[in-house]
Amino acid sequence: MIKHFSYSLLIIFISVLCFSQSTSQAIANGQDPNVLYRNEMSFGMFAHSRGFGINFMRAKHVTGTRKRLFEIEALNMKHPKEIKVSNNTDNSKRFIYGKLNNILLFRVGVGYQTTIFKRSDRKSVEIRTSYYLGGNLTFAKPCYILVFRESAVGTKYQESVRYNPEVHSIDSISGRGPLVDGLSEIKVYPGLYAKANVSFEYAPFSNKVKAIETGVIFDYYPKALPIMAHNPAENFIVTLYVGFVFGKKWF
Repeated sequence: MIKHFSYSLLIIFISVLCFSQSTSQAIANGQDPNVLYRNEMSFGMFAHSRGFGINFMRAKHVTGTRKRLFEIEALNMKHPKEIKVSNNTDNSKRFIYGKLNNILLFRVGVGYQTTIFKRSDRKSVEIRTSYYLGGNLTFAKPCYILVFRESAVGTKYQESVRYNPEVHSIDSISGRGPLVDGLSEIKVYPGLYAKANVSFEYAPFSNKVKAIETGVIFDYYPKALPIMAHNPAENFIVTLYVGFVFGKKWF
């Protein structure tokens, strides 16, 4: 009995070793073994309806057509009413009138991906759907502007001050303040998010990841997020996005 069991283990080990070698050899020769890889890692760049971002995704197969996902994203968030203007003064920098805060946010979430159309060969496209749930941390840095001041001797100079919609009219602003101003005044707004998407995988080899992804994201903030003056702070933000994803798969 022990002898038969040992022989069985030896046969399984040799089979796995031969399979791994043949798969590695096929990849090295530029061939596609077209096997199921359990692990996947990818990076992406995307444009959404209110800005741009980058992401990292780690996936692992739980069945032949279903993967468990983990993702991290970093992106900016603009307001739909943002418009850059200039007062046409010498050396002035264009600024966004009415903007209270520059927004940078990070998302961390988990989810699942399901293959709904598996390609029969590498020249076709695989279609997958995914959903994520997670949390976000949003950093709001106050916007600073340049205004003219007059010294005691009558000369004019520019000073960087925090924008105050009750004090600064559009004509009183000479330009955008330095980006580093206001770093010590950053406020953090924690929130939750949910995402749903469809991706189209078209990599030439089964151990590579190349896909176009599009979907919708819902961000919720218990404490409303202020971006523009004279507009209500937002508790709920919906964005659409499209992105390019690339990466690799392995056993």
